Amino acid sequence: MQIPKLNLHIHSNYSDGKQTITQIVEKSIKLKLEYIAITDHLTNSFKKWVSKLNNNLTISAYLEEIKNCQAYLISENIKLILLKGIEVDLSSTEQFIKKHIKISEFDIILFEYLQSYESIAFLENIIYQWKNQVKDPIRFPVLGLAHFDPSYFMLGNLDILMRFLKKYNIYFEFNSSYPSFYSPRYERFFEKIKESKIPVAIGCDSHNQKTLDDYKEPFEMIHYYNLERNLESLINIIDQRETHFRNTSI
Repeated sequence: MQIPKLNLHIHSNYSDGKQTITQIVEKSIKLKLEYIAITDHLTNSFKKWVSKLNNNLTISAYLEEIKNCQAYLISENIKLILLKGIEVDLSSTEQFIKKHIKISEFDIILFEYLQSYESIAFLENIIYQWKNQVKDPIRFPVLGLAHFDPSYFMLGNLDILMRFLKKYNIYFEFNSSYPSFYSPRYERFFEKIKESKIPVAIGCDSHNQKTLDDYKEPFEMIHYYNLERNLESLINIIDQRETHFRNTSI
């Protein structure tokens, strides 16, 4: 498998990133990236200061900027797939998350701070309600775990976690900003990922342009754990969604 040039975890100046969405896209084109996702923070927890996405008006403007960039890429026939994303802080209240996320508006949703079996139950309740809002699987966004720390579950029942991830097709992110989270000491965890056919992705948690293409080292670890097929399965899902939406917009 060739190294896919993807980064599905990027922050703009709508939260704690340095660049605008347009600047990120322009730099990604120059770097010849193939897949990127803008995933600014949604939170009303202790870290709510990091993001401007705390009201529906700003979120609409954020999504509109990404849509405009998507339209530009299509009109210019540029081979870069841009995804409308958001990173949901699971320390936020359920009411806040439900109020501000219109699930059909997003291509990808990341979850940070999945750290207990209680947080699995909290997230499953939210996803269940989202699934009732969007019945068509192709229109439902891709779901992933942002900088997930396996240590929170290594001493417990990993099968519970794996069943949850498999049920909702939630991917594990190899995040170049947190290499300790996919170190060889978690070999058993990644054996379970492979066995359960959980998708995996690469995200750089980019807050500036310098890290937009830091995908090589995470891919080396995907190869180390023999998870290339898990990565291919995620890319196939993204490609299928992209093809569907481009065809329906013609």
